[in-house]
Amino acid sequence: MPVEPISPPPRPLPALLTEVKMAAIRQLHSRLEDLGHGDIREGHGCVFGFIDMDRGSRLTDLAERSGLTKQAVGEAVTELERLGYVERLPDPDDGRAKIIKLTDWGVDAVLKGRRVFAEIEAGWAEQVGAELMANLREAATKVAALEGAPVDAAGRRPAAA
Repeated sequence: MPVEPISPPPRPLPALLTEVKMAAIRQLHSRLEDLGHGDIREGHGCVFGFIDMDRGSRLTDLAERSGLTKQAVGEAVTELERLGYVERLPDPDDGRAKIIKLTDWGVDAVLKGRRVFAEIEAGWAEQVGAELMANLREAATKVAALEGAPVDAAGRRPAAA
């Protein structure tokens, strides 16, 4: 009796999502370099991805929201401060604390980054279809919410208070 070949199991979804994320990050950094922000690296995402663009954020809030240690986020903030993307200002509610706030150069980087991510997603939608991309976003948003990640209906993380 012939033996049926055993097909390999499908790749785990978290592995596929990680590949998608890494592809987007590679494209983001390549395009940011072309847009004048070649000194931004992946490790800076713990600040750029979670900072309150209007009011700024405390270091502890950035660490909590990014899931990294205060030390790791502090190192990124120090480097971004040296590069001119952020500044540390006294917290008006607590004189002992500092608020990390984007400089004009930092705001420029964040806005360009958002535009690049939108272009990346639009390119994927052209290749696989807008409906499939919308379904992927909806499913990922729901799974993130199930797992306790704070996201809104559009898949965005709310700004830290």
